[in-house]
Amino acid sequence: MPAKFGPAGNPDDFPYKSSVDAPKWLRSLGLDCYEYQCGKGVHVGEATARKLGEAAREADITLSLHAPYFINLANPDPEALQKTTGYILAACQAADWMGAGRIVVHTGALMKRTRREALDIALASMQEVLKAWEGEGYAHIALCPETMGKIGQLGDLAEVLELCGLDERLIPCVDFGHLYARSLGELTGSEACKTMLDEMEKSLGPQRVRTFHSHFSQIEFTPKGGEKCHRTFDDNGGFGPDPAPLMAEIARRGWEPTFICESAGTQAKDALTMKRLYQSS
Repeated sequence: MPAKFGPAGNPDDFPYKSSVDAPKWLRSLGLDCYEYQCGKGVHVGEATARKLGEAAREADITLSLHAPYFINLANPDPEALQKTTGYILAACQAADWMGAGRIVVHTGALMKRTRREALDIALASMQEVLKAWEGEGYAHIALCPETMGKIGQLGDLAEVLELCGLDERLIPCVDFGHLYARSLGELTGSEACKTMLDEMEKSLGPQRVRTFHSHFSQIEFTPKGGEKCHRTFDDNGGFGPDPAPLMAEIARRGWEPTFICESAGTQAKDALTMKRLYQSS
């Protein structure tokens, strides 16, 4: 199977009122997948979720879901962990209704701790989440810890890969725009792509890495904080990373990841650009 491409949520030129109509529209564009957004909370009802799932199956569009942004695995407070677990289980319920196979989960903030201290807390928190995830019967839905764009957040590539080492059913969500931003523009170009993909393969193994989850957009960053905002491929200003080297390297390796484009308002158009770059490589 080839790599899959699609948008995060609905772009500015989405011609319908309901996300239930997104799958047929994306298929008409030549796209393959769609990530439903629950960043501000899981508010989708069962009926709508099931309709979306049916529409996706009819259009052969693969679904994933983004869990609430306010999840923080690095918060050691037991009450906070209980809330985080609840947010993830609510996302699992919605994903189960719609037949989404993957849920993207933010890793959290350092909260004035060292990176190692924050990661150790997140590892312990994730173990508790996994117990609840499996106990509630959601283990058929993959959880995808995401690489983050701000320097003060947990979630560089090595940290996310270590989190995914807890369970083989965890799939990393590698956001190449975030990694570019938190590296202050260093992680772009062919050699950077090869280095990151090699690191992923070493950690996950050759079979598991082939179908990783990914976010991609070009991002504006600040010298001290990292990620400032998402941009579009048409923006002038030298924003990165360049998608072409990554698409070429994925095609060369014959990997089959899912690429969700998070461009600011042009995510479907830019996802199609990425697909064409991949196909022409």
